[in-house]
Amino acid sequence: MMDFGRWSFAGAGALVLVACHTDAAPPAGRSGATTPAATVTATPSNPGAAAMQIRSSAFAHQAEIPVKHTCEGGDVSPPLAWSGAPPGTKSFALIVDDPDAPDPAAPKRTWVHWVVYDLPPSATELAEGAGAGKLPEGAKAGLNDWKKPSYGGPCPPIGRHRYFHKIYALDTVLGGTDHTKTDVENAMRGHVLAQGELVGTYQKQKK
Repeated sequence: MMDFGRWSFAGAGALVLVACHTDAAPPAGRSGATTPAATVTATPSNPGAAAMQIRSSAFAHQAEIPVKHTCEGGDVSPPLAWSGAPPGTKSFALIVDDPDAPDPAAPKRTWVHWVVYDLPPSATELAEGAGAGKLPEGAKAGLNDWKKPSYGGPCPPIGRHRYFHKIYALDTVLGGTDHTKTDVENAMRGHVLAQGELVGTYQKQKK
């Protein structure tokens, strides 16, 4: 299986670098002592959704993700915590992706780093390292773009990428196994009660 920031082929003999998800990132500093929650309002895909809060003790919103959670470190999933789920929540889904692949200056695709669904309604956090098969009981790991049911950390081939950590409160349990991001998004359409978003950034330190 190829690494990310790792090579992928597109078209006949055209070599393309695949990168990791992000938003137009401002210059990101190192994470500070505080980690304010990030909230997101309803989006066109979920027009009736309320806002939730999602945060990480490892990095602040729009700040740099520590090396530990990337391909240059241990590739350990960061700790995440969320709040603000409305009554009627029956499960949560989490998607982590990078819309800046392969190059933030000319993005061509969104790379999916982590998919988790059917998190129980009692869940309010994922501990550090949960992406290595340490999910709460009942939760399921979907397939990332390495076709693995686990977390894959930032590994951008060029530039600073944005990594979106998106939590969704659902009024249903999705069920099934080995869902991709597309599967989860299709299945939860019309079932999103609330959602939140935390953005971290990363640029490779080693050349």
